[in-house]
Amino acid sequence: MLRYERKLKKLGFDLIIGVDEAGRGPLAGPVVAAAVLLKGYNFCNRIDDSKKLSPTQRRNAFFEIKSKSLYAISAVNHRQIDRINILQATILAMQKAILRLVRQLELKELKRVFIIIDGNMRFKLGLPYQSIVKGDAKSLSIAASSILAKVHRDTLMVKYHKLYPEYGFDRHKGYPTAEHRLILKRIGPSAIHRKSFLRCLEKD
Repeated sequence: MLRYERKLKKLGFDLIIGVDEAGRGPLAGPVVAAAVLLKGYNFCNRIDDSKKLSPTQRRNAFFEIKSKSLYAISAVNHRQIDRINILQATILAMQKAILRLVRQLELKELKRVFIIIDGNMRFKLGLPYQSIVKGDAKSLSIAASSILAKVHRDTLMVKYHKLYPEYGFDRHKGYPTAEHRLILKRIGPSAIHRKSFLRCLEKD
């Protein structure tokens, strides 16, 4: 999980920012991105692709990562997702998270920064970066960002559950589970559903 970090450090980039997102697939709620600059690589909790961890493991890791890193989290809401599409919304969320993190650094530090991003998207950052397919399973920095993004988004969806308890957002977090689809068929979408995503239900 440190192959990319070690390679970049040998090239002189000792400020390595990992970036990932959560929430591209759900029918409701925001897409969330996190950028993480780890201060060290020793953790008590398991740091891995957030999808491989239990909710308890993710939450424990979440707090440890925050205490051992510089980080930033950004969200793009359902309305903007509908306006610009999920790909562009994901890129926007990632770019906003990166910018918020970079602003925490001194100007002289920027030449030592390298950004590694999960996926295969292209960005306009003004800083060197590399997109890595399945990077959350290959890089500790990206895995850490995947955990921050996932836990933050899940927390938001639990808050939305309190506003719209009939949809079960605390259970499925907006993803298109069988339960979620049945609820939508029965009572229709809530205010936070992505209208551009609901077309998939027309085939059911």
